[in-house]
Amino acid sequence: MNFEVTPGMRRLGASVLGMEAIVAGLITPVAISVNGIAPALAVTVGIGLAVLCVVAAGLLKRPFGYIMGSVVQVLAICAGFLVPAMFFLGAIFAALWITAIIVAHRVEGATSR
Repeated sequence: MNFEVTPGMRRLGASVLGMEAIVAGLITPVAISVNGIAPALAVTVGIGLAVLCVVAAGLLKRPFGYIMGSVVQVLAICAGFLVPAMFFLGAIFAALWITAIIVAHRVEGATSR
C-alpha cells in the first residue's frame, strides 16, 4: 500500500494530536492530587506525552510522523496505569487518530480523481 501524506491528513492528524497534548498535560495534576502518584513520575508521563504529541504533529509532513503519532496513541492508553480515565480517553484519541487518517485519505483520494 502506498502511503501518501496529504494536506488533509496533516490537518486532521495535527488537530487530534493538539487536543491530545492538552489532555496529556492535564493528567499531571490529576495523577498527583487524585491518584497520589509521585510528582516526578506524573510530570514525566504527563508533560512528556504532551511534548511527544506536539513533536509528532510537527513531523506529519513525513510518513514517520504518522508512525510516531501511532506510538503516541499507544502511550496515551498506557497512561491509564497512572490515571485510569486515560484508558478510555486514550482509546477515544486512538479512534480519532485512525479515523482522521482514513477519512482524509479517502476524501482527498476521491477529490483528486
